[in-house]
Amino acid sequence: MIKVGKGKSGSKGNMKLKEIYKVVLFAVIALLVLGSSAIAKEDELDFFCGAAVTVPMQEIIKSYQKDKSVRVNVIYSGSGGLLSQMKLSKRGDVYLCGSPDYVTIGEEKGLLIKGTDKLVAYLVPAIIVPKGNPQGIHSLEDLAKKGVKIGMGNPETVCLGLYGFELLDKNGLLETVLPNVAVFAKSCEDTATLAVLRKVDAILGWDVFQSWNPDKVEWIKIEPDKIPRISYIAIALPVFVKDRVLAQDFINYVLSEKGRSIFKKWGYIFEEGEAKRYAPKAAIGGEYKLPERYFSIIRREK
Repeated sequence: MIKVGKGKSGSKGNMKLKEIYKVVLFAVIALLVLGSSAIAKEDELDFFCGAAVTVPMQEIIKSYQKDKSVRVNVIYSGSGGLLSQMKLSKRGDVYLCGSPDYVTIGEEKGLLIKGTDKLVAYLVPAIIVPKGNPQGIHSLEDLAKKGVKIGMGNPETVCLGLYGFELLDKNGLLETVLPNVAVFAKSCEDTATLAVLRKVDAILGWDVFQSWNPDKVEWIKIEPDKIPRISYIAIALPVFVKDRVLAQDFINYVLSEKGRSIFKKWGYIFEEGEAKRYAPKAAIGGEYKLPERYFSIIRREK
């Protein structure tokens, strides 16, 4: 009888097979890990977004993520504050601001790629009051009435605050209205919330704030000849963009018919002529810098 057993050659063969199996297994795992991380990087965007478009942009981002399978990491804040955050973090694939002032600032500071900005929609300065207008405010001059509490964006970091300050400055109302300012909010969204929650009697805001909360606030239209500038929302590419093609795809989506339809639903204006109906003589965009006396006025009020 011949006995069949495992010889030395058979053992060596099995060991080699096991080693090969381990190598292949590790290789497959490594490819899966590296592949998944690469996909994550390619399919992710860091979006620094001005709070003037918080409401429609939440809807647009949700739609984009569903249609494109791309994750959008969004930060909402004041336009100036967002530039500071981008500078500190050295990241950002898309930047959106509530005024072209901040595109200029971003380009001058080397944070935005020159010539990449696109106009999204127009914004008209407005007085926004809680529903029912309890203090009977009907004009800019009414904001100076004794006992009226006003809210506005911080003019040093929020485009809305800068426009509000300019509005008062050009109409000779800084000295009489600023003493009534109870809150300088850190973003457009926070400014709008002041009126919604009745924390103040009025805010210097944008026309679209009424569309955000039609049941809780009212839009008091400012006399057309008293509005020096109409703003427009701009979107651009930061110098830190990781994937320019992907970032541009997102911008194109925001500007597409689908994106515009969402903006329209929330009351945003796309035609310059329509925006001009509220202020025929107003400049479109441009730049306004806080005057030196701003800082002395603020210190005095504090």
